[in-house]
Amino acid sequence: MDPIILIIQIAVLLMSVVIHEVSHGLMANHLGDSTAKYAGRLTLNPIKHLDLWGSLIIPLSLLIIGSPILFGYAKPVPYNPFNLKNKKWGPAMVAAAGPGSNLIIALLFGLTLRFIPLGGSLYLQNLVQIFAYIVLLNLLLVVFNLVPIPPLDGSKILFALLPYKYQRLSFELERYGLILVLFFIFFLFGYIVPIIFWLFKLIVGSLLL
Repeated sequence: MDPIILIIQIAVLLMSVVIHEVSHGLMANHLGDSTAKYAGRLTLNPIKHLDLWGSLIIPLSLLIIGSPILFGYAKPVPYNPFNLKNKKWGPAMVAAAGPGSNLIIALLFGLTLRFIPLGGSLYLQNLVQIFAYIVLLNLLLVVFNLVPIPPLDGSKILFALLPYKYQRLSFELERYGLILVLFFIFFLFGYIVPIIFWLFKLIVGSLLL
């Protein structure tokens, strides 16, 4: 792989997951919890958000095995749900802010590809590839994080919709969160890939597929 393309992909991955986590913190802060603010996590400086496994080991492992998809995550932004003004829907709103930010990024770059002609020179063709990668990666972050298994964002949204007595189950399942997520990645990840490409085609059109 071209080292320049590799550097660009890693940079896009880092900034996408950083924006995802900062969005969680900004929403929590907006809803009354300033934990992330006092922890210095409301910043786009990637160093503040790097996670040993999610930001380094997993992406590098995927590169070594030649995975067609580069994936990773940042260190979760801390927040205290008991400080939120809305105890019922606040956690779901904080959870949705992360995937929501990635969806906005995907829409901005995807609709640019769809409606603004970027063809022609080699430079513009490379720009199309970078934009397409940004869209795909952010759609992957949207769909993956909305899977309703703890500790992913989708589980917090799901349990907010359920009666309060079931919300305790979410905390109990989060103890096994890493195992659940790894199981999903290794055995069930293929089921969300068609959804990601369907969304890509819906936003960008069929020209790049």
